[in-house]
This record gives sequence, structure tokens and C-alpha cells, in this order.
Amino acid sequence: MAEVKVTEAPKATPVASRKTSSVSGARRLNLILKLVIAIVATFIALYPIAYVIGASVNPTNSLTDIVPANPNLNNYNRLLSDEQYPVLLWLFNSIKVAVLSTIITVTLTTMAAYAFSRFRFKGRRQGLLVILLIQLFPNTLAIVSLYLLLTEIGHLIPWLGINSHGGLILIYSGGALGFNTWLMKGFFDTIPKELDESGVIDGASPTQIFIFILLPLIRPILAVVSILAFIGTYADFLIASIMLQDKENYTLAVGLNLLLGASGGQRSSNWGLFAAAAIIGALPIVVVFLVLQKQLIGGLTTGAVKG
Repeated sequence: MAEVKVTEAPKATPVASRKTSSVSGARRLNLILKLVIAIVATFIALYPIAYVIGASVNPTNSLTDIVPANPNLNNYNRLLSDEQYPVLLWLFNSIKVAVLSTIITVTLTTMAAYAFSRFRFKGRRQGLLVILLIQLFPNTLAIVSLYLLLTEIGHLIPWLGINSHGGLILIYSGGALGFNTWLMKGFFDTIPKELDESGVIDGASPTQIFIFILLPLIRPILAVVSILAFIGTYADFLIASIMLQDKENYTLAVGLNLLLGASGGQRSSNWGLFAAAAIIGALPIVVVFLVLQKQLIGGLTTGAVKG
């Protein structure tokens, strides 16, 4: 029988061994660096939240300790029972204004973006430019004009005037149209027009194409616009504090400022109540984000890379 020779694999040279170990060490160092950065970033993000939660259960009603001694829920119980601070009413007002403003904003921006993206008409480019120029000026620069405008509208339509939620919704909806229209138009532009043409061949009208073909495809950007509009409206303080005058009409952001009302030229020390109300007020935003987070991620990443 012929002998079978077994050849040994060549041993790694010292140079190759050193290269392998250096690469492994670099990867390990890179992993450790990423882990440290992630831990630091998480700490920076969670520390303020933990601090506010600690203040909300602090019996001394102060901001001294992140982990207070003898924590309790007295601040929450007081908010839910004290008629002087109707937090639940303010929360309802904020949700109502934010939801209605979001619905109007999403509806108008979707139709406007569809028209600008799919149709070619006289003044189209000028209209897009005007929308962009208007968006460059925030609502805060036009507060005086908005106040006078709502005053005049209130003489004709009281529920759209000063100290009304209708007037506040009108301002928020108009202020959100510019940026969101451009954002949604860019998303519409990524959808092939062949889908529209196939719908026309099947006998669909532009309205049917918009509702049954395009709307299901733009759900991610609808979620993005909805979240941006909801959070921007829900958390606004400046415009709401100027347009609303009665405590019963306050939104939560304005009501939170009332919790720290001036006393003798200085702020009162209702920090525990303020923190508890802030925690309660943050819950709707958390719920909205959790419900729409998948669509949000898809809407932010779609169109980032062209195929």
C-alpha cells in the first residue's frame, strides 16, 4: 500500500501573529469605546428624567435630592384633587388642541404636497418658494399680528378669537404647513409616477389614486408629520400663554407656569407639584411615540439612500 503523507499546516509567522493580535486588540478597544460612549449618553439622557421623578415624590417639595428620603405620592394626590390647579383639565385642553391641530395639519399638508408633487400648474414653483419663505419666519415673530388677527376674527366668529382653543388651533395649523408640506412633497417625489399611470389605465380618478394607491404608501411620513405636529403643539408655551386668558382654557404648558407663580417678586417653591405635573404631561407624548415609533423610523430613513 502506498504511504499517505500527512503534511502539517505551516505555522504562523511571528509577524502574522502580531498583526492578528493587533487587529483583535483594535476591535476590542473600539468595542470598549463604543460601550463607554453608549453608557455616558444613556446617563445624560436619563439623569434629568430620574431627577424630575425624584422631585415629584419628594415630600419636602424641593429639588435637593435625586433620591429623596421617605418618598410618597402626595404631590400626585394633590394635583388630582386640588381645584386650584386643574391639571387634568389642562391636560385635556392640551390633548384636544394638539390632536385637532395635528389632524388639520396632516390633512392640509398631504393634499398640498400631493398637488405640488404630481400636478404641473401655473405658479407652482412660486407657491413652493412662498411656502419656504414664510417658513423662515417663526410664529413668535408675528405674535402681535396674530393677536390682532384673532381679535378681529373673534368679533365675527367668537370661537376663533382670543382666549379660545379654536383660535389657537388656527395659529398652530397655519404655522406648521410650510415645513411639513416640503417634507411630505419630498416623500411623494420618491414614489414612482408609474403607479399613478397604472391607476389611470384602470380608470381611477386622481382622487381615487390619491386615497387608495398613494396614501397607503406614505404612512411612514404621515407618522413623522403627525408626531412633529403633535409634540410642537402640545409643548408650546409662548403663543398659548398670550392667546389664552382664562385658567379654565389653559393648556398644560401654561398651567405648569401657574404652578410656579410669582410670590413677592420671586418664584414659589412648588417644585414637587411642578415635577409631578410634568411627569403626567409627558405621558401622552410617550404613548404617541410608542404607537408610531415603527412608522417614524421608516419615515425618517426612507429616501435617505437612492437605489
